[in-house]
Amino acid sequence: MNRRLFLSTAFIALAAASAQAQTTVTFTAYSGLFQDRYQAAVVDAFNKANPDIKVVYAPAQNSAQMLGTLRAQKAAPQTDVMIMDIAVSKAGTDEGLFEKLDEASVPALKDLFPNARSPEIAGAAVTFDNLVMIYNTDQVKQAPTSIMALADPAWKGKVVIPGFPDIQGLSLVMILDKMNKGGGVESKFEKGIEAMAPIAPMVQTWEPKPEVYAPIINGQAAIGIGWNARAQVNSDTSGGKLKAVLPAEGSVFQINTINLVKGAPQAAAAKKFINYALSPEAQKAFTESMFYGPTNAKAQIAEAAAARTAVKHMDKMLAVDWIAVAKVREAVGEQWRRKVIPLSR
Repeated sequence: MNRRLFLSTAFIALAAASAQAQTTVTFTAYSGLFQDRYQAAVVDAFNKANPDIKVVYAPAQNSAQMLGTLRAQKAAPQTDVMIMDIAVSKAGTDEGLFEKLDEASVPALKDLFPNARSPEIAGAAVTFDNLVMIYNTDQVKQAPTSIMALADPAWKGKVVIPGFPDIQGLSLVMILDKMNKGGGVESKFEKGIEAMAPIAPMVQTWEPKPEVYAPIINGQAAIGIGWNARAQVNSDTSGGKLKAVLPAEGSVFQINTINLVKGAPQAAAAKKFINYALSPEAQKAFTESMFYGPTNAKAQIAEAAAARTAVKHMDKMLAVDWIAVAKVREAVGEQWRRKVIPLSR
């Protein structure tokens, strides 16, 4: 009995010491489908390979919410790592909320595509995605080709678009601006805003809840816009009720960056996780799970998965300087509120 008691006590002490030695990294990224797939493909794999570190996923609805949280916690950060869209991470970088990543502590940075890094962003791109048109196959019998299918009177009250400040609405404006030979950033995408005039009256909602894919799948809406990665997964899970198509006019990349919070409670462990998230192994796993384009040039993606990302359609991707876009984002938003929203009422 004494020997058993000794062994039991020793085991409990060892477990307690192990628990104390384990470092917890708080990681914030998008909720919903992104969380489910990223947890399984990246976070769980990292935790298994690094028993001394536990990455805990703290979900947020969108990048704007994340930025608000960071601002509120600036004096005493409670988060270590964040994934958010590049335009918002630019704002966070400008406000000194993120620590600049370097190759010494994050070696995977050297293997990223050139457009995955910018001197004006403290973090680095962790995923590429692109805007697509999505539609309900029961209602829309022939796949739309032009982005202007959103203005078809046949779909009045059946169009769903995540409006500004969501980056999807902004991306739509940029595509329309290019289509109409607008001045881009210099003109604050004025022609893109003007081109929303025939589309806005068709819109059922600018705030699809919880996100745009559900109303398309259940038939509440017929057509809209969304991100390719989520659209591809929803196409599979809905049995083909939702389909996605790249507009003939082209599309734009949406870039998510992974960032180290300045003053992160567990900075060293956080850098280790960031390095893994940018590694070929993690990039391959997540691309094949959710069809985001990889940012690591050494990631060997299965052909079937690559064909469902923008990797095969690079010639249709419009050049976008997201750093420049971030500087006019609020001005574009003001035009949206004054000239687009009133047309849908």
